[in-house]
Amino acid sequence: MKIFSTLTLFALLGTCATKKYTEKIQILKDNIVLSDSTLIVKYANTITSKELKKHLYKYASDEFEGRKVGEEGQKKAAQFLSDYYISEKVESAFGGDNYFQRIPADFFSQNIKSSENVLAFIEGSEKPDEVLIISSHLDHLGISDDGKINYGADDDGSGTVALMEMAQAFTLAKNDGYGPKRSILFLHLTAEEIGKKGSEYYTINPVFPLENTIANLNIDMIGRVDDIHKNNKNYIYLIGSDRLSTELHYISEKVNKAFSNIYIDYRYNAVKERNGYYTRSDHYNFAKNGIPVIFYFNGEHSDYHQPTDTPDKIEYNLLEKRTKLIFATAWQLVNQKNRCMLDEH
Repeated sequence: MKIFSTLTLFALLGTCATKKYTEKIQILKDNIVLSDSTLIVKYANTITSKELKKHLYKYASDEFEGRKVGEEGQKKAAQFLSDYYISEKVESAFGGDNYFQRIPADFFSQNIKSSENVLAFIEGSEKPDEVLIISSHLDHLGISDDGKINYGADDDGSGTVALMEMAQAFTLAKNDGYGPKRSILFLHLTAEEIGKKGSEYYTINPVFPLENTIANLNIDMIGRVDDIHKNNKNYIYLIGSDRLSTELHYISEKVNKAFSNIYIDYRYNAVKERNGYYTRSDHYNFAKNGIPVIFYFNGEHSDYHQPTDTPDKIEYNLLEKRTKLIFATAWQLVNQKNRCMLDEH
């Protein structure tokens, strides 16, 4: 009888704990108030498949020779991004016309030459010291031994042009008097393909204090469809959104439901997932430093890390829709009342 009573007590305690957690989550969800819905739609609609396509056909062209870290093609790609931000009047994180965070050759191994991250910046109007980082990697694999260019249209040309379009959209909003309350850093990272070295360098040498970085939205391959979803293309994989901040996860969910209605697939977010995607792109260096992250990803396909990853195979309407989702999520994060909360561990 005593054993039965003890087991019953544990069951009741477990039920109460579950109920308490469920109530806590519901309160968290209810406290997420979406910011400026009309404005989000207005400026998201400036992100177009036409402009994404124009940028990507340039970025994943012969001119940039596959953008291998430290080589001439990668340098040209970095300059292309710098020139774009100058033309769009998006400021440098350093002031003036220098958009490069230079990384010396001795930071790399295997005789890799010096390289650079590219940083564009929009200062917040109310809480400028709090910074959201939106990132993608600018490099790829270069030219193969057989002389073929690895164009990297999806990996990660798609993320690169998404950043360009979002920066333009936020700048248009700011020019109309609707600038973000918190600051935004558009961070094009080099050397992802050789071990996430660009993001490692940034987190060791941050331009803005890591403790003031509210979140990292990282984009790596969002222009294609994998085999799993070939019959339902309206999807995106999200990885990491609940690892450090439950609030970030539910903000993402609420924004998607309100503005995009994309099917969010979390299968690769599972702890100990066999592909290890949570650790394989630049967001991981931010997560290791206690910064909440979301990794946006379309999954691998037969052209992954092949010369056949070309811009003609990108699904531009889908790229537009996914970019708008990330834009809306970013808008919410920089404009809501309080910065995104870290979970207590």
